[in-house]
Amino acid sequence: MTTTPQVDFQLSASSLQRPPLAAYIHIPWCVRKCPYCDFNSHVSDSGLPEEAYIDALIADLDNDLAHSGSERELVSIFFGGGTPSLFSAASLDRLLNAMQQRLHFAPDIEITLEANPGTFEQAKFADYRRAGINRLSIGIQSFNARHLKALGRIHDDREALAAVDMARRAGFDNLNLDLMHGLPGQTESDALADINQAIALAPEHQSWYQLTLEPNTLFYSQPPQLPEEDILWSIQEAGQARLAEAGLHQYEVSAYARDGRQARHNLNYWQYGDFIGIGAGAHGKLTQPDGRIERYWKTRLPKDYLNPDKPFCAGRKPLGTSDLPFDFLMNALRLQGGVPSRLYAERTGQSLDHIAAQLEQAAQRGLLEPWQHHLRPTERGHLFLNDLLELFL
Repeated sequence: MTTTPQVDFQLSASSLQRPPLAAYIHIPWCVRKCPYCDFNSHVSDSGLPEEAYIDALIADLDNDLAHSGSERELVSIFFGGGTPSLFSAASLDRLLNAMQQRLHFAPDIEITLEANPGTFEQAKFADYRRAGINRLSIGIQSFNARHLKALGRIHDDREALAAVDMARRAGFDNLNLDLMHGLPGQTESDALADINQAIALAPEHQSWYQLTLEPNTLFYSQPPQLPEEDILWSIQEAGQARLAEAGLHQYEVSAYARDGRQARHNLNYWQYGDFIGIGAGAHGKLTQPDGRIERYWKTRLPKDYLNPDKPFCAGRKPLGTSDLPFDFLMNALRLQGGVPSRLYAERTGQSLDHIAAQLEQAAQRGLLEPWQHHLRPTERGHLFLNDLLELFL
């Protein structure tokens, strides 16, 4: 029996380039915890500690910049949660001003705020726009009142429609609408009705993903009755066709956009860019000038994150040379169009030759297109992405 020799992948300082830098900011509070949600979100019974949390975010940023340096240009900022729109525009403006004092903002920086319809107020969202936030991601999930109730959402279908109208009137010309499918009791016609309503609102970007039952959620311990597998396939195929017909083109597993309106922040993730992660439970990834790549994560519980006697950072994982192929490809291969093959060396410092045998095996199994110039899954590869990625573990 022959064995494959172990290859010691070496970083190449000549090929590695420090990638674009983004920032993710986690605001962990919600009005109510949804039964399907496994994100780091918490219901606050005693009011939101906005001022203290913004102070902590700025201190957390300073700690991160001590590791990454402040000379790099910031291409995007994403406020995620939780429900970031629970915070006032004044608080977010204070944080953005502090960030701009410490980092170089790209002239066309994309600044996204996640918002839920139940938290919309016209004046508040006009103030967000004036603070420099130029993209909203609205968590609608469904326009069907029955499905919204089953999902535990705090808004109804009328509030969802009103939220989009208020966002447009506040000056936002770059909107993402979040929709889910495969909901309890949902039919194909139900799912297409949601899609058609979203299309009628003319968003620049559409997130559309299947409900999954994640551990540590109420739905996982008390699972609802979800559609059968054949219905889920029909919903997926019909929905993708309708979105494409409307000019919303799929560019990632669950992301669709009009030409030129792909989410720059998310593209930076999938193209193996760097990102600072601040806030309770936030994750980050940084490439050092010497080529070392590290992932890290922050203290998860807000009370611990706000405790000055406890560190912001809960853990760090330097990525070894054997970690990088899978870590790079599990991001890059989510993209429908893949990435140029040269990006692998530029973002990891490793020659693609070191994983040529696995790439060739993936191509022979019909999971990967010819890879010499582009790393791109086949249609089969997208359907069986986990099988494709397992080749690089």
